[in-house]
Amino acid sequence: MTTESLRVEPTTRGRVAKSVLAGIAAFAAVGVYVLVSSIGLGLWTSLGPGPGLFPFAMGGLLVAMAVVWLFQELKNPSETPQGVDGGVVISVVVSLAVLAAVLDLIGFQLSMFLFLMYHLKVRGRRGWASSLIIALAGSVGAFYAFNYGLNVTLPPAGISLLNSIGL
Repeated sequence: MTTESLRVEPTTRGRVAKSVLAGIAAFAAVGVYVLVSSIGLGLWTSLGPGPGLFPFAMGGLLVAMAVVWLFQELKNPSETPQGVDGGVVISVVVSLAVLAAVLDLIGFQLSMFLFLMYHLKVRGRRGWASSLIIALAGSVGAFYAFNYGLNVTLPPAGISLLNSIGL
């Protein structure tokens, strides 16, 4: 058996799917929005980099990645699935809406832990041990990294009992 027998060559050149182009356009639009918004924050101050420099760089990176993605798709269009699993899309959107709704009530740590557990255990069908470890590291670890490492305050629990135990 030779490598030529294993290689699959496309017989016809495909076109870029509209859904892929829409994704590229959305990616680029977010990048342009971040670029424009970050300019208002100020890119440079008399002391050095301003608060808008990092978002400006990230916006530029998003736009550059969208351009690279577009060139890759024009050169070799990816195969797109025939249909999208609507259940997955709905579950992600609903879980994000629930996360946003309960964030101020039960705090970042508990709400993110429940969000991650849902996606790891229920949607991803992972084992209990790995789900618990990843969810704890993702929720509590991110909370401490942002609050104490970056001095960015994440919402604590609005319920006094949860707040009193540090959540």
